[in-house]
Amino acid sequence: MLLNNLIKNIFKINSDEEFNDFAIQIFHHQYRYNLIYKNFVDLNAINVDSIKTFEDIPFLPIGFFKTHKIITGDTHTDHFFKSSGTTGMERSTHYIKDIKLYEESFLHGFKHFFGDISKFTILALLPNYIEQKDSSLIYMVSKLIELTKDTDSGFYLNNYAELHEKLKKTRNKNVILIGVTYALLDLAEQFPINIPDAIIMETGGMKGRRKELIREELHETLCNSFGVKSIYAEYGMTELLSQAYSKAIGVYHAPPWMKILIRDIDDPFALAGYNKAGGVNVIDLANINSCSFIATQDIGKKYDNNTFEILGRFDNSDVRGCNLMVI
Repeated sequence: MLLNNLIKNIFKINSDEEFNDFAIQIFHHQYRYNLIYKNFVDLNAINVDSIKTFEDIPFLPIGFFKTHKIITGDTHTDHFFKSSGTTGMERSTHYIKDIKLYEESFLHGFKHFFGDISKFTILALLPNYIEQKDSSLIYMVSKLIELTKDTDSGFYLNNYAELHEKLKKTRNKNVILIGVTYALLDLAEQFPINIPDAIIMETGGMKGRRKELIREELHETLCNSFGVKSIYAEYGMTELLSQAYSKAIGVYHAPPWMKILIRDIDDPFALAGYNKAGGVNVIDLANINSCSFIATQDIGKKYDNNTFEILGRFDNSDVRGCNLMVI
């Protein structure tokens, strides 16, 4: 009953006090019913009774999703997602017990940041995700495309000329063009088009297909090619069920049920505070059936108003499906 009540109300959180209450309850639930997480906490000699705020909660290193089945409670799952990666790379797997909870999370998140999905036309340029299968991003975008109820919405693989024609056709619509970064650059170079009212949203980085660019250079190139004032970005990953979005200058906003904390680079159990670079820890309360507290391999900074910036990745980290720029 407690679990059902938490799930029912996660997306109704509207204050830091409510977030903290939910986070503490979910921590104790996952410590009790997630064997991998419990072992991690115990091996680090963490006194669970001393945890009073979400900032005290220990974060599971994201690499465990490559080596273990991270599940809270009954181990039965009805779905799974795999991270993107190059050939031969070990990929993370996120086992999903309730796919409807994922749908609720990304739909509530989209509505929170952009409004009614039915008012948009969504064009998706995500070739490597389509090719690799089992992508949480493809699942999300497919559902969003379906809910637009617009026959102009759809996916594009490498057919840039066809996408260019579609962009011309939909100039007068509320268009979101979401694309993996390297593919957006390919489109920008081969088929520039002036669509100043469109939302251009990048995600996924270069995937080893092109030279990394600093964010300012990348966004300037895309703005010039598409005639827009700013470039949006999506921050999400296979191991999470929620997404953050940036509407300009690379500063992301997280939804009310998600928070970013920055850990000290030299001490993974110490927090770095505001305006300091460090490792990115994510609290995603929608991840109630796996692990809501994840230490990523991203480097970032946290600002006030639940905003943050991604600066890069730790050395020897795999390239994977979130928006990442070099420092």
